[in-house]
Amino acid sequence: MKKNCFSVLILLLGLIWLSVRLDAQDAAAIVGASRNRIKADTVSTRSRMVITARSGSTTERLMDQYEKDGPRGNRTIIVFQSPAGVAGTRFLTMNNPGNSADRWIFLPSLGKVRRVAASEGSGSFMGTDLSYDDVSSMNRDANLDKHTLIREDTLNESQCYVIESVPKDKGYQYSKMIQWIDKATLVARKVELYDQRGTMFKVLDILELKEVQQRLTATVTRMTTLTTGTFTTIYVDIIKYDDPIPEGVFTTGFLETGRPS
Repeated sequence: MKKNCFSVLILLLGLIWLSVRLDAQDAAAIVGASRNRIKADTVSTRSRMVITARSGSTTERLMDQYEKDGPRGNRTIIVFQSPAGVAGTRFLTMNNPGNSADRWIFLPSLGKVRRVAASEGSGSFMGTDLSYDDVSSMNRDANLDKHTLIREDTLNESQCYVIESVPKDKGYQYSKMIQWIDKATLVARKVELYDQRGTMFKVLDILELKEVQQRLTATVTRMTTLTTGTFTTIYVDIIKYDDPIPEGVFTTGFLETGRPS
């Protein structure tokens, strides 16, 4: 009898271990599928970033963004067009599968390209509620985090997986991210971002989705900083998939001159 009880206990423990393992694998697969759900060789956008202060006053930035896959991962460049104080600022991110992204910025006031160190990841990106890490994380490699499916939930009438992602790199800005991924579309509808003390620090919300070239696309996104009561809303006014983009755009030479090398 004791032997049978012991065997049942071992079986139950094995099933629990298998369930945890499957949940972890499923969570990683869901996050990976969500981040890679749009299939396109290139993405070109023109967007407005509207920064809302605690008082309710707003400032606006107009920017162009270009993305392209490459042999070592996704490359993204952002070019600010207005207002005059930021016009000509250019920011380049080059993702490295399994490793942190490489980032450079060109500021017209300095007249030279500067590498953005990993230690600067939490710094505000051009006075917005997004940090350098936030901008880079739009195409963050799912393998950089440990993912756990913690529950399923309903958000704005959408059935969602709720997944906790903990960065493997302890030097990363956030201690964890909790995201609501729509089960039907795999769109990440909401992301909670927690600081190193484990306190919720920011919230990212997808406010509008539209079909663009047969792809469900986030066209209005908002990042809210809970400690300051400020938020930045990004309106994508123009988006084109698979438009040719010269390789020379994704270079530090383009950052400095604004012309493909």
